[in-house]
Amino acid sequence: MFPTQFTSASFTWERKKLGDVANSYINGGTPDTQNKNYWIGDIPWIQSSDLKNDDIWNVNINKYITNKAVNDSAAKLIPANSIAIVTRVGVGKLAYMSQEYSTSQDFLSLVDIKEDLIFIMYMLYFKISKVSSSLQGTSIKGITKKELLNLSISIVNNTAEQNRIGQVFKILDNSINLHEDYLQLLYDFRSFLLQKMFSINDTFPNLRFKQFNDKWKYKKLGEVADIVSGGTPDTTKHDYWNGSINWYTPAEVGNKIFVSDSQRKITNIGLENSSAKILPVGTVLFTSRAGIGKTAILKEKGSTNQGFQSIVPKQKFLDSYFIFSMSNILKKYGESHGAGSTFLEISGKELAKARISLPSITEQKNISKVLFKLDTIITLQKQEIDNLKKLKQFLLQNMFI
Repeated sequence: MFPTQFTSASFTWERKKLGDVANSYINGGTPDTQNKNYWIGDIPWIQSSDLKNDDIWNVNINKYITNKAVNDSAAKLIPANSIAIVTRVGVGKLAYMSQEYSTSQDFLSLVDIKEDLIFIMYMLYFKISKVSSSLQGTSIKGITKKELLNLSISIVNNTAEQNRIGQVFKILDNSINLHEDYLQLLYDFRSFLLQKMFSINDTFPNLRFKQFNDKWKYKKLGEVADIVSGGTPDTTKHDYWNGSINWYTPAEVGNKIFVSDSQRKITNIGLENSSAKILPVGTVLFTSRAGIGKTAILKEKGSTNQGFQSIVPKQKFLDSYFIFSMSNILKKYGESHGAGSTFLEISGKELAKARISLPSITEQKNISKVLFKLDTIITLQKQEIDNLKKLKQFLLQNMFI
């Protein structure tokens, strides 16, 4: 049990119920969906799918209703500067509404907030996310209006302090959004470069370095690389496992460009008594089933299970990072040429037939340098966003109880 009061800094925090923080609480409703005249108005009508779990300030409004729709249904016209909380489908999501609006029956809206609105938003974001994760339900989890209004919350009894706390989180969210927008620009720029720098249906790309003007040549992947499958040592043989040889599964591939340390390792005797093979540094791991086309580059030599058809470039003809950058092209090829009744799988023989357009190895390496630098920036940007989100979560857990 929590005490009714506790102290943070020089201000007292009080234990209250959610029903104490606003002057009014309004449910929603759905106008007749068959009456098209109800759905041609200018009143925003929000449903759970319009809200995001991690964004309390932006709502993607898709539907608008008329005043008659409000009058003829359980829907209500809710004033601006209110907080909409999802109570059923998608329970736990909430959003600030800056304009008049209406909601489906899956919402409860807090109207005329008595405390600092930004503080209340983040306090609810933290509190309701914890409650929603523990809710029980049969087909749909939910929380009733009574349960929600009786929810125990903690509020600092100084409005200026509330505002300062709220502003800390608002600044953090703004920073996260700016970093995410920049990350999207980087992704868009990368897509642009891949489209312009790679020759897909022609032998001359649209964008290339000035010193190169030779035609790209079509080659089968098997002509410029060895395709190597993997294997799994007998899992009942203890001396086959916990060795020093990296052994990758598809679940370990896809989120990183380079991999160097597998979750499980095998021994030399395990390698010798299975179809697993040692793959050299620079091998591009390529998942061949249960999600064809996830890739990563080996930074240390290793092996894989049978869920891979790994690409070992022939150094005079194919650069590792260049073929890694063609992952989406190879993925599409794998998905269109795979076979299997239980699950789709592409064989090494079939993957070797993939027809790709290639420049000289020197031009490949120049393209790879550009893409590697860009991918490094993208990786650092993703790390920055992750760090900001971790900081936000840390502050939520330590500033609210």
